[in-house]
Amino acid sequence: MTTMVSVVIACRNAEATLGVQLEALARQECPVSWDVVISDNGSTDSTVAIARSYADRLPGLTIVDSSDRAGAGYARNIGSAATRAPLLVFCDADDEAAPGWLAAMYEALQHDHFVAGKFEAQKLNDSHTLRSRPLQQSTGLQESPFGPDLPHAGAGNLGVNRDLYFSVGGFDPSVGCLEDTDLCWRIQLVGYRLVFCPEAVMHVRLRSSWRTMWAQGRNYGAAAALLEYRYRDASPPPTGPISSKPGPPRTRPPRFGLLGRAISLLRDQPSPGALLWTLGWHVGHRNWEPTAASAGSLQIPSPGSRQTR
Repeated sequence: MTTMVSVVIACRNAEATLGVQLEALARQECPVSWDVVISDNGSTDSTVAIARSYADRLPGLTIVDSSDRAGAGYARNIGSAATRAPLLVFCDADDEAAPGWLAAMYEALQHDHFVAGKFEAQKLNDSHTLRSRPLQQSTGLQESPFGPDLPHAGAGNLGVNRDLYFSVGGFDPSVGCLEDTDLCWRIQLVGYRLVFCPEAVMHVRLRSSWRTMWAQGRNYGAAAALLEYRYRDASPPPTGPISSKPGPPRTRPPRFGLLGRAISLLRDQPSPGALLWTLGWHVGHRNWEPTAASAGSLQIPSPGSRQTR
């Protein structure tokens, strides 16, 4: 039977959480043939062993080695190149797919080339962690105060037509933690709409330690600065995006953007985590400088060219 959907998971040292996600995927039902591709980005713990232990419970489980370059975007590209399924669906190793998630993503991809599901944070996070940063994509697509005035979504709950994905070059590993925003904008700039699918729910796990909150804020700030630079002259296609159905009207967020939302979070729900995330964002954004990689150039493997293990 031809595989129609591949669920691609990038992971590195995810032994503490990968089993939860794979357990959730093992319970998924989908009306067509599907498989799971795990792209291991250089794990030194038991991540690969845990993945292999699900070989009898997950259809067509494949593990590929993406350790030659660090980064989730690169790992997703390698995982995507290892399958020929016409539909690609991405999720993360530290989250948990809700019941019906995969079927909802597949159904959405029958109508649109590019879709994103809903993030839900209550199940996997305590109140301390929930106060550490704003969570977008719970009621709609994410918005940015800079760039081409187009929505975007997190790679932890994203689906795309395979041909479209490879036609734009996949994820750009040079962007860092906002490589999903960059991909969303590039796909929309060639004329395809990103459509929100609230029925496809992913329970997300936020950073819970102060160290990781600071590091994530700093990385987000630096990546935001890069995208501001890269898309400073970009604008949406003049003919409008391609979609089989109209979307809700959008309002561009205020110019203060992510930093402003983080500061609002501090004001409304002050916590050490929110402070660290906000300060980290500011430091990362302020210290970023343009490099040769800022313009972006993509080279990823052709489909089917990667060895599995």
